[in-house]
This record gives sequence, C-alpha cells and structure tokens, in this order.
Amino acid sequence: MTNQNPNGELLTTIENAVATLEFGHPASNSFPSELLNRLTNELNILSNNPAVSVIILKSSGSGVFCAGASFDELKAVTNLAEATKFFSGFANVLNAMRNCSKTIVGRIHGKAVGGGVGIAAACDYALATNGSDIKLSELSIGIGPFVIEPAVSRKIGKSAMTEMALEATEWKSSNWAYQKGLYAKVFETTAELDLEITAFAKKLASYNPEALTEIKKVFWEGTNNWSTLLYERAEISGKLLLSDFSKNALNQLKK
Repeated sequence: MTNQNPNGELLTTIENAVATLEFGHPASNSFPSELLNRLTNELNILSNNPAVSVIILKSSGSGVFCAGASFDELKAVTNLAEATKFFSGFANVLNAMRNCSKTIVGRIHGKAVGGGVGIAAACDYALATNGSDIKLSELSIGIGPFVIEPAVSRKIGKSAMTEMALEATEWKSSNWAYQKGLYAKVFETTAELDLEITAFAKKLASYNPEALTEIKKVFWEGTNNWSTLLYERAEISGKLLLSDFSKNALNQLKK
C-alpha cells in the first residue's frame, strides 16, 4: 500500500473468511479525522459481512505501528466543537472495534503512541515484534489519554495504565507490554510475526462463526457504558487541547 493521500490510506482484502484491514499515513501512521472515520465505517461494514469471520488489523510500512493523533490536525483546532469531534473519532473507532461481531487480531510491527496504544488494546488478540514499544505521551502535551484509557485499562489493568500515563515521556518495552497482557505473543522478526498471524487467523476462521461472535460478546461484557463514556472523555480532551499549556506544547513540537 502506498501512502499518497495526505489523509492516509485504507485497504481491505478478504480471503478465506479472513479480512486484512490495513491503514497507513505518511506521518508515522498517525490518524487525521478522515482516516479515523474511514476506519470506523470499514469496521462496521466488515462486522456485517457474512463472508468474514476474522479481521487482521495492521498498519503499513516497517516503521511505527501508529503514532496516534495527527499533530497537524491537533494544532489546527480552534474551538471546543472541533476538538471534541476530533477526539470522538478515536471513540468511534474503539466502539466499532468493541461492537464488531468479528474477532480482531492486531498485527503490531513497531512502536505505538497514544491512540495507537488504544487501538492495539482494543484488538481482541494482539501479536507484536520485539520493537513494538509503547508510550502514552498525552500528559506531556497538556492533555491526557482519556478516550483510550478504558481500552488500555481493560487490557493491562489500572495500575499499569497509571504508570504509563504518568511516565508520559518514557517508552515501555514490548516485553513489558507482553507481561502486562497487551500482547499475547512477541516475535523477534516481522517474518515470524506474519507466519503466526496467518496461521492463527486461519485457525480462527475454521471455527464456528456464530461461536466466535458469541464469545466476543463475553470478552466485552461490562463495556456498554463506553457508548457514552468515551464521548464524555473526548470532551475532556477537547477542553484541555484548547488550554494555553497544550497550545504551547504543540507549537514546540516538530512537524
């Protein structure tokens, strides 16, 4: 997949009941609003596709898995409505992943920051490489990981989430993420990762699709409040984004 579109690219391929959903953006696979919206819509479409049993969610390239929110778009926000709408884009994606009737397997091939950690956490099962370190940098730019917190805490626990959020400038290793439960397995190379992803998805696709749908509901029990909670959190992030602290922090960042 080539990233010629300044708003990013999204590609879906379906083979033997396995849909591979790949997103990409020139800026370290970060997410502008348009790409968030397209990912949400595609997840909803795949959720209702009877020819699909399993979704592999991946990003393009060989560098960063996902750098989270688009800094260019964060800098361009001028009012609360715009800010809340932007962060609601991540809420939409997480809810689409949660409500998706298909098992979502994450292919994490590199570092993940902020919203990228949230997307990895919202996968039902995530496999990664040794270089897939994680960081929640939001507090360092005047906001916080409010929208993604429920997804991350659900996967690694509130204590580990607290550690990540407060240590906003520190990377946590892929091994740390594995030990905390974010990653199910970690591999030395992307070649090994891809072999395991392919084999695992094929195995899942051989199971009763109705059973997969029902067991996913069990996995996500107790999260119905996300349909309102994540949007309340988006408004908190939006308000903080408009603060002088956040604006100054963003302006100091390199493009």
